[in-house]
Amino acid sequence: MLIYKPKHYVEGPFSRSAVNYNAGCKTALSNVVMAVAVAVTLLFLTPLFYYTPLVVLSSIIIAAMLGLVDYEAAIHLWKLDKFDFFVCLSAYLGVVFGTIEIGLILSVGISVMRLVLFVGRPKIYVMGNIQNSEIYRNIEHYPQAITRSSLLILHIDGPIYFANSTYLRDRIGRWIDEEEDKLRTSGDISLQYIVLDMSAVGNIDTSGISMLEELNKILGRRELKLVIANPGAEVMKKLSKSTFIESIGKERIYLTVAEAVAACDFMLHTAKPDSPVPEFNNV
Repeated sequence: MLIYKPKHYVEGPFSRSAVNYNAGCKTALSNVVMAVAVAVTLLFLTPLFYYTPLVVLSSIIIAAMLGLVDYEAAIHLWKLDKFDFFVCLSAYLGVVFGTIEIGLILSVGISVMRLVLFVGRPKIYVMGNIQNSEIYRNIEHYPQAITRSSLLILHIDGPIYFANSTYLRDRIGRWIDEEEDKLRTSGDISLQYIVLDMSAVGNIDTSGISMLEELNKILGRRELKLVIANPGAEVMKKLSKSTFIESIGKERIYLTVAEAVAACDFMLHTAKPDSPVPEFNNV
């Protein structure tokens, strides 16, 4: 009676898959042929392999498995996204030096950790205007983009949840402090408006709305005004059900960054700070 250790059930399919792949099998019928061949080998040919060293059998399996290793895919991952390559490498090392379960746990765990970090630390960057257009882009990617001394346009690249609301509030505060220090050093006009581009904010929860309300109060104490640009339908629906729009005013919510900037410019040049802002096709 043959007794198989549990690991054989895990390792067996890999070696058989390698044999099928190297033999050029195309359909599931190959599994039937393979099963018959294995049965015949176990019943009649086992004595022939009795004196074969285990290292020889291992080398046969390794030689067959080499065909399943896709080196080009690993190189492609390294060139395209090094974090994905790290996930792939962790899975490989976990399987080689441990078990398949360890490899899966490592790769899935690292992927989940990456997702949590992405949600918990969304990117925020300053936007500037591409000359002779109404397009606003990241000034780090477009150094030629023009910024305005009285306006700070920030783009939030991700949803606003309880997990990242505190981080976003603090990060926006640091951006404002850095901008005010820069203006103070250069002697330019002081900062007046903070425009938040929320085009990439797909969703927002109650903690995110509370963060915006708190941010508006903090800016008010610093004599700064918060302006919202391009909120999505889902975000706008939740903001409408809250008290945020009442606290900030409908005149500070706009469909595009260009409209928000035009309204702020109008306020700075032709109206008093507390005067109502004219309509610029705002939401």
